[in-house]
Amino acid sequence: MIKMNKSSWITIVNRAAGGGKTERDWPMISELLEKHGIPFEPYFTNRRLHASIIARNMINEGYSKIIVVGGDGTMNEAINGVFGQKRLHTTEVMLGMISVGTGNDWARMFNIPADYEGAVLTIKEQKTFIQDAGLVSYRKNGKEWKRYFINIAGMGFGARVVERSNRMKDKGKSGPLLYFYNIFYSLIRYRALNAAIMIDGNLFDRSIFSMNVGIGKYNGGGMIQVPHAIADDGLYSITLIKKIGKLNVLANIKRLYNGSIIKHSRVETYTGKTVHIDGSPRLQVETDGETLGHGPMDFQIIPRSIRIVSGVRSA
Repeated sequence: MIKMNKSSWITIVNRAAGGGKTERDWPMISELLEKHGIPFEPYFTNRRLHASIIARNMINEGYSKIIVVGGDGTMNEAINGVFGQKRLHTTEVMLGMISVGTGNDWARMFNIPADYEGAVLTIKEQKTFIQDAGLVSYRKNGKEWKRYFINIAGMGFGARVVERSNRMKDKGKSGPLLYFYNIFYSLIRYRALNAAIMIDGNLFDRSIFSMNVGIGKYNGGGMIQVPHAIADDGLYSITLIKKIGKLNVLANIKRLYNGSIIKHSRVETYTGKTVHIDGSPRLQVETDGETLGHGPMDFQIIPRSIRIVSGVRSA
């Protein structure tokens, strides 16, 4: 048995991730961690935002290395715990990931292996990268809330698809086609929404079909909607799809997955440090695949603020 101390890794395990796959595979994952000599203490989540509480409390108790075992949403919660603690600067905490979720888009950005042993070996090597983080304020139930994120925030149609996908996950449904299925289902009734958008002080009005504010490139289980994103440049990369016909959407699904969507005539791209969106309360927002609330929204970038364990970085 590997001896534990404050230099050990804390593993935050979301047993519900991947439709319960994490719970089934945790014995195998823990054996691999032991096999490769990685000392760890497991902590299991049992409710939403529990990973945030575990991360915050364990850092305050003296730990500084965290392995997230789950999906992008679990990593998002852990990031919020890192920002919620007061003992260390956020870059003094090291975050690794073993992906067992359905999307795993953040891990894809940093070429973290999808197979468990490859992910464990990546953590063992401890090659780190310091990336930007985002902070969004939004509204829900008449109150203002804030959430940190490290990949992509989506608004409009994309957020609607995420909301429906998450409801299905809560009912035990999962799989790589879940998001793809909900694109078609949600498209039937969705309508573009008008909004006033301000990026670094520049104001303009648009009818938003979908909008992504990105630090990373990938979302929706492999879509490349912000291919111009650079994770440590101190800027958001923004892709705005304006009002577009349903048949036009269907005809261009492939372009969402190969990154060429930004060349479409109904698409605009921007970069900026701050983004404000003031529009209909029906304009929803999600971050890192987690449904949050609605507008108005304010985004701030926090440059080079999170230290992550990375594989060979994607170009």
